[in-house]
Amino acid sequence: MEQKDLQRFRIMLQESRKKLLQTARKTRTEESSFDTNDLPDEIDLASSEYTQSLTFRLRDREKVLLKKIDKALARIDDGTFGICERCGEEISLKRLEARPVTTLCIRCKEEQENKEKSYS
Repeated sequence: MEQKDLQRFRIMLQESRKKLLQTARKTRTEESSFDTNDLPDEIDLASSEYTQSLTFRLRDREKVLLKKIDKALARIDDGTFGICERCGEEISLKRLEARPVTTLCIRCKEEQENKEKSYS
């Protein structure tokens, strides 16, 4: 992969990382606390708890994505970014642009998904 492409992906990943961290800070300061005394009845309380639970699940998913971003940045540093971890082939730029944290080429990812489907 060319150096200019690696730099473009590094910037893309760093921007995604920055946005995720900003969202996490916002959640921690604004969305994570609510006063049950402000909620007049059980339905409001249940709705608020559901919303809070959904927010925390989304943040958990973002935490997983943050780890993937960090690993992708490490792969850029060690020279393995854009190389399929299963077959060793280059991952297409189109696939990396769509999902820069990917570690599998499209063929290996399809094989993985087919195996997962067969176990279901």
